[in-house]
Amino acid sequence: MKIHIVARKIKLTKPLKDFIESKVQKLYDYISNIVWIQVVVSVEKKVHTAEIVAHAGHQTMKASASSDDMYSAMDRVMDKIEIQIKKYKEKMTDFNAEDVYYYREIPTAFTPDVRFSVVKDVPIKPMSKEDAVVEMEKLGYNFWLFLDKKTKQMQVVFKRLDNSYGLLQPIKK
Repeated sequence: MKIHIVARKIKLTKPLKDFIESKVQKLYDYISNIVWIQVVVSVEKKVHTAEIVAHAGHQTMKASASSDDMYSAMDRVMDKIEIQIKKYKEKMTDFNAEDVYYYREIPTAFTPDVRFSVVKDVPIKPMSKEDAVVEMEKLGYNFWLFLDKKTKQMQVVFKRLDNSYGLLQPIKK
C-alpha cells in the first residue's frame, strides 16, 4: 500500500506525519486490497482540514473533515473513511457470496451460447517445437497446433504475456 501525504499551508512535522501514517495503517486491517491512499492536510484561517482518498480494487473512497486541531480533524476523517471501507468490505463479501455456484447447480439459462465465427482446416505436418514457434510467428498467431516429430503426439505451442513460449503436451491419466 502506498501512502502519499500532502501538506498545504502547514509544515508537515515528523510527529504529525507519524500520526497520520499510524492512523492510515489501521485501514489495512479492514481490507487488504488497498492500492494507494492520499492524505491532504491543510490550514485555512485557523480551520484545520484533513482529507483522505483511498483506492481499493475498483473503488475510490473519499472523506474530509475539519476541526480547530489537526489531530482531531484526522480522527474525524478516519471515522468517516472507516465507515466507507466497512461498507465496501460488506458489499464485496455479499457480492462474492452470491456469485458462488456449484457446477451442478448452474441453471441452463446461464450456459453460454457457443458460436464459432471461423473454422479453419489446417494441415498437420510433423515438426519440431522450434519449427512450430517459427510457423506461429510467421502467421501472426498466439498459438499453434502441431505434430511433434519425436513423440508423434499432437502438441500446442503458445506465446505467453512475458514474450516467452509455452507448450501443451497431452498425457494419459
